[in-house]
Parts: sequence; C-alpha cells; structure tokens
Amino acid sequence: MGEPKNLDWDLVQEPHRVSALLREEGPARKVRMPRGLETWIVTGYAEARAILSDPRVGKDPVAMRRLFERDGFDSAGDSAVRALGGHMLNTDPPDHTRLRKLVNQAFTSRTVSRLRPRIEQITAELLDGIGDAERVDLLPAFAVPLPIRVICELLGVHAGDRPAFAKWSNTMLAWSTPEELQAAAAQMHAYLVELIEEKRAEPVEDLLSGLIHASDEGDSLSADELVAMAFLLLVAGFETTVNLIANSVFALLREPDQLAALRGNPDLLPGAVEEFLRYDGAIHLATIRFTKEPVPVGDVEIPADEFVLVSLLGANRDAERFEDPHRLDVTRSASGHLAFGHGIHYCVGAPLARLETEIALRGLLERFPALDLDAEPETLRWRESALVHGLETLPVRLR
Repeated sequence: MGEPKNLDWDLVQEPHRVSALLREEGPARKVRMPRGLETWIVTGYAEARAILSDPRVGKDPVAMRRLFERDGFDSAGDSAVRALGGHMLNTDPPDHTRLRKLVNQAFTSRTVSRLRPRIEQITAELLDGIGDAERVDLLPAFAVPLPIRVICELLGVHAGDRPAFAKWSNTMLAWSTPEELQAAAAQMHAYLVELIEEKRAEPVEDLLSGLIHASDEGDSLSADELVAMAFLLLVAGFETTVNLIANSVFALLREPDQLAALRGNPDLLPGAVEEFLRYDGAIHLATIRFTKEPVPVGDVEIPADEFVLVSLLGANRDAERFEDPHRLDVTRSASGHLAFGHGIHYCVGAPLARLETEIALRGLLERFPALDLDAEPETLRWRESALVHGLETLPVRLR
C-alpha cells in the first residue's frame, strides 16, 4: 500500500466523507492519525464485521503497551490511567469472558425493560424543566442529563457527584493533553475507590453494590477490576446514549420529511432508532486492536503486530451493505448495523441505549411539535474525539 495516508482533523469533523474516500481505496487502508500514530483503518462493512470478531485481532493490554512503546508512544500514562483502562473492553478471553459474565444479566433486554417507567419519569421531568423556554441547547438541557441520571441511579452514584463525573469523562474521551487526561483520570479513580468502599460498608440495591457482592463472594473481580468495571459501565453507559439522542435529533431536524413520517406514525420509533444508529451512530472508530498474526482484509494483508481501527460510521455507510447509505430513512430495515460493534466486545449496554433513545425522542416529539434547529447545520461542530461521535452543541427552537 506504500506510505500511510496522512489524516487531519477532517476525520472528526467530516467522518463520513473521509471514510468514503478511504473506502474508495479499499476496505482497509494504512493511515497516519492526526497525532502521528500509524494504524490500519477498516471502512468496508463486511471486512469490519469480520475484524470485530476475528480472534487473530486482539486487545491484550501487555502486548498493546509493547506496540505503542515500539512506535514511540507512551501508552501507559500514570497509574490512574492504567487502572481505569483495565476493564473488559481492553481484554481478550479468558479474562474478558470472566468479566463480562458478571454484568451480562444486568443489561439484558428483559432486565432493562423494567427501567422504562423510571426513564419515562426522568424524561418528563427534564422536558418540564425546559418547557417554558423558546430556545435551548438540547445537549446540557436534555441529552446529557437523561442518560447520566439513568446510569448513575442504576449503579448508585450520588446525584451531587454527577456533574463532576461528566466533566472527567468528557476530558478522558477527548483529544486532551496528557496532563489533562491524567488529572481527570486521577480524580475519577479516587472517586470510584471511595464510592466502592462506601458501598462495601453499606450496600444498597444498585448494580455497583451487586458487583461488589459478587467480588466478595469469590466471583473473580479483583479490587482493581472492580474500579475499572465501574468506570467502563458509567462512562459507556451514558456517553453512547448522550450522543445517540443528540445525533438522532440532529439528523431528523435536517430531514423534514423523515421528521414528518415519525410524527405521523410514532410506532416507527423502535425501527427508526436502528436507522439513527446506522446513519450517525455515537461511536466512530471502535477501540484500538492489534493483529496477532497476518490477517487478510479484502485485497490486502495486514501484517502481524499492526494496530487496527474499525470505522463503525464508515461500515454503516457502505453501499455494498446498505442501499443508498447516505440517505436517512426511518422506515428502513437497518438491522445488522455495527453501531454497537460485533463479536465478543458487542456493547453490553445496547438495550439500555436503545430504550433511552426511543423514550427521549418520543417525549421530545410529543412535547414540542414545532421543534427545529436554531443554527445552520454546517456551523455545528463535532467533539474532538476519534472514538466518540458527538456534537459540541445542539441549539434548537422549541416553539
């Protein structure tokens, strides 16, 4: 393939255009990321799906650190960064299998469906809070607080701690400086250690207390794994949904015919959520992997010990899989999209994200029949993150 293709920040601000250009050169292309890391990016749907479930492509943290150091990058960071990163999303079997087993039952569709009344109640409270306004930024007013309240209540995070938690998370998922990253990680780690000790001393009916009990009963969660698991569930449990809600509203408000179709038939909402996930999902590049041995991808072979990133946004706009992929269609059967990943690392919180987004959109459309964008679409910017695909602001008119 020759020299890696240099990518700039258009990767973040125009991910669909960049992914389409890369896919024209083949389903996998070696690139140099904006901060210098050389990696392969997979943008073809079939190839992305295969890579996400290929045991020859791994996440073993020890091997990953070795490869980062080989390429001149300090992958480890300080102790807090390392500790928070030791969760199941960054592990291979058998550790991954053991860790995931502990949380699977908490996020089944049946278990999550029991949360519907509480999610509807929180949604109504938030909409009541903005009901008298003419204009709002929908992110801080609605899309951020809804998932934060849900996941924090589920795990048992105190209400007063949620704003600080959201700030730390945002810093850790953005293109922050090493100093900013380490400071946020240290604060997050210290907070979670203290919260876990509190719940160990006085357990209540929440998921975090349940994980502590499982650990104390010998179910193989070390103290470090418990902190990392809490971090993963909290961050993944709200970041994905915040951006899915906002991206869905943004997509609808740019396509009046689709908005009208959904208003005319709200029963389309569950299927429409799948289309929003396909069309403009909350995750761009899935968390980084590496090849354990040479892996053929399309007409190229990725050598062993190479980094691999899978563009979920790119795969979900592949015309080989989805007809007219750049068109939003709330009546489309979008099943099979890769917005939540695929394989053993498929998002454990997918049922919760789907339910929250459906309830949030239903509430918004019912409450505000004149909802509209309060800015030109091209003026809105995306957060500086190659992982999270989310808007910085979403100004809307409510009436």
